[in-house]
Amino acid sequence: MTAADHQPDAPMNERALDRQARAEQRNLMALSLPAFILVGSLVLLPMGWLFWMSIYGADGFTAENYTRLLHPSYKKTLITTFELAFLVTGLCILLGYPLAYLASQLKPRMASLVLLCVLFPFWTSLLVRTYAWLVLLQRRGLINNWLMEWGLIDTPLKLVHNFTGTTIGMVHIMLPFFVLPLYASMKTVDYDLMKAASNLGASPVRAFWQIYVPLTLSGLGAGVILVFVLSLGFYVTPALLGGGRVMMWAMQIERSMAVYADWGAASALGVVLLVMTLGILWAFARLTGAIGATEGK
Repeated sequence: MTAADHQPDAPMNERALDRQARAEQRNLMALSLPAFILVGSLVLLPMGWLFWMSIYGADGFTAENYTRLLHPSYKKTLITTFELAFLVTGLCILLGYPLAYLASQLKPRMASLVLLCVLFPFWTSLLVRTYAWLVLLQRRGLINNWLMEWGLIDTPLKLVHNFTGTTIGMVHIMLPFFVLPLYASMKTVDYDLMKAASNLGASPVRAFWQIYVPLTLSGLGAGVILVFVLSLGFYVTPALLGGGRVMMWAMQIERSMAVYADWGAASALGVVLLVMTLGILWAFARLTGAIGATEGK
């Protein structure tokens, strides 16, 4: 028997493998169907219902709920929401990256202690933490009293019921969400790469920026997305530490439902915020993908 006798069987084997692969894919889809139905019921259906309420009113289809968003008050709350989200995310990067780097370079016991301090706020209710900052930052709070006793200020600083107090409280709550994924990414970096770069003549700063930072971009991106998205939907902290002077869209949505009982306007606010958030996340994904492709070249 020659090799030519086996040639007709090769296409048949390939077709059989293709049929088997398609059958496996159909089986996997069938097994995943309950999960898809559950996700569709819990996520997609409420989103569709939200969009429907925003365009359908008592008199039928209407765009009034969206046109009213052009009012200056809505624009102001939208700008405030994104300003706070970007500011909190930036401060979490400035504070969280050195903290995660320190924890990743320490010995296991000391690293565990640092992470315990990072995780400690999770053991306390969000409402309790927000009221604690309210006590610390008020005009006769501990911080102002200490600063006045040390002679650093003559009059109490306005640290609460404004943009500053809201930012401080949100950064404190969001910081663990940034540090944890970044720390996990840093622990996977082989530190011998830094030593190799140093042996090849790179300075510590250059090795850090050109080797270490790019290798931690996945954790950095995950932390940024978590902090940014969660900051956009904050309600309790801005409501308490902002004192009604810092109005975010989550508070605007609550006011539309609780005060005015206008579900259409609240739905339109939610839809616009969702679309803008998805757009920013898409742009962020494209940006990080372009950076990764450039570094790969």
